[in-house]
Parts: sequence; structure tokens; C-alpha cells
Amino acid sequence: MRQKPARFLVVIDSAGEMIARMFDDTRKLLVDFDASSSEVAVMTQGLVPTNEALEPAWNTALAGHSATERRAAEVYLLDV
Repeated sequence: MRQKPARFLVVIDSAGEMIARMFDDTRKLLVDFDASSSEVAVMTQGLVPTNEALEPAWNTALAGHSATERRAAEVYLLDV
């Protein structure tokens, strides 16, 4: 079965380290990696992040993160 494409990129603090987490359109985690990688800069070029990580739609996907981490997170809607 083919994996769904990434729809969201969330850049979020995780215990003092910034990570990038990619989710599909149902907010299922696809992959996470170091947010300082050059891939993040390429994927977010020209995109404006939102601060919607505290929205209820993200509760399950970001359950391991504190409210403070979620409040500061940047959520990017990726072009697919």
C-alpha cells in the first residue's frame, strides 16, 4: 500500500531540541527529523506558518508535547 503524501510540517520543540514532524492529511505521523536540516528550509520556502498546534485537531498527533511546546510550534501546510 502506498503511503499518503505529507500535508503538514510541524516544527516543534521536544525536550529542548527542535524537531520537524511531517503528517498526512489525517494528521498521521509520517516521519520526524532534526528541524535544523536543510530540508526544512527548502520545504518551507515561501510558506507562512500558523500557530494552530493547540487546536483540538492536533491533540492526538501532538499528545507527547506540552502546551508550551505546542503554543510555540509552527505548522506549515505543504503543497502536494
